[in-house]
Amino acid sequence: MRSVEEQLTLVTQQAVAPEPVRIAIAESLGLMCAEEVQAQRPLPGFDQAAIDGYAVRAVDVGGERGLGQDPTADITPTTEISLPVVGEVAAGSGRPLRLQPKQAVRVHTGAPLPTLSDAVIPLAWTDRGRKRMTALKPVRSGEFVRKQGDDIRPGDVAVSQGAILSPAHIGLLAAVGRSKVLVHPRPRMSIMSIGHELVDIDREPSLGQVLDVNSYSLAAAGRAAGADVHRVGIAAGEPRRLKEIIEAQMLRSELIVISGAVGGSGSTTIREILADLGELDTTRVAMHPGSVQGFGLLGDKKIPVFLLPSNPVSALVIFEIFIRPVVRICLGKRTFQRRAVRARALNHVGSKAGRRGYVRARLMRDAHTQDYLVEGLGGANGAPAHLLAGLSDANAMIRIPEEVTDVRPGDIVEVIFLSQTGN
Repeated sequence: MRSVEEQLTLVTQQAVAPEPVRIAIAESLGLMCAEEVQAQRPLPGFDQAAIDGYAVRAVDVGGERGLGQDPTADITPTTEISLPVVGEVAAGSGRPLRLQPKQAVRVHTGAPLPTLSDAVIPLAWTDRGRKRMTALKPVRSGEFVRKQGDDIRPGDVAVSQGAILSPAHIGLLAAVGRSKVLVHPRPRMSIMSIGHELVDIDREPSLGQVLDVNSYSLAAAGRAAGADVHRVGIAAGEPRRLKEIIEAQMLRSELIVISGAVGGSGSTTIREILADLGELDTTRVAMHPGSVQGFGLLGDKKIPVFLLPSNPVSALVIFEIFIRPVVRICLGKRTFQRRAVRARALNHVGSKAGRRGYVRARLMRDAHTQDYLVEGLGGANGAPAHLLAGLSDANAMIRIPEEVTDVRPGDIVEVIFLSQTGN
């Protein structure tokens, strides 16, 4: 029987990130940037007003006082200075204006500053005059102005190679004029179910038939992990037809997941087919649920294929422990395993001797101490470990060491987060 660590090492060694591709920045969220993006132009591209007000020469409205003041604060009038308003500039205006000494120009936020102006006096610091403006407070040179290149200068790195693209990164790419970016794409994953007993969810199962749960739940798990998932659904037919289906998926996928391929009614047939297509290893792993599983490499491109049992809980646990890390590595993530914390158990949870237990659970925090608390769900207090309903209520899994068979209330256990996203 193989250990969890040995199986994880075996499968993750075969994880290969797809070749980088250039895609629209709108589609790049969450992907790893595969290039260093340098700015070709300054940001902002021109001196602009940072607030609605009047563009002035600071010396004309009192000079050196007022730096850092809140433009909405109560105004204590000083010596009032009145200047003629000789124009107005809106955001987006391309009409240049030149300011003369002892003049003001009405400007809107984002508007280009007139030549010779070096500050903006906020509306709240004036009488808001249209033809003449009376300044009630002074401003310093540069105040309430976004200077050209304040944010980014030409040659600055806007987005680093290896960055996981966030909304802020995408905004930066747009700001420096990049409509496309080179990224490590999502690995393409094909998911199918096999078994003579399976029918699709739009049909009413007859006696002896069950609905195809796994292709839906595993496809959702694949998308949550970051893969580009193609759900084949139920792969049915005689061996030749099954082989054609699998070969078709080999052309379109970097990863293939087949549920019902171990322990199910069609497992012998599918393993014979896969043996003709590549290397295959079916084994027992020292864990529960999901001990029986398979892994192999198909075709000349050595495409990883995972063989999962038909039980939905076992299949999802195997996906979480082994397949999700492969997807994360393919995406270029630095950390491919979920965050784990120590928590105090609230109830009895049983586990099998010699096997690492993965028990679905509900993780909470004590309102007073902020300590983590965990309530076992599936497999707790003698409850069946294979039922799907308990997994849907879980936001975590308790990881129980091989030598532990009984977790008691108050015991400190290791808990893996399930509900986190983007990590």
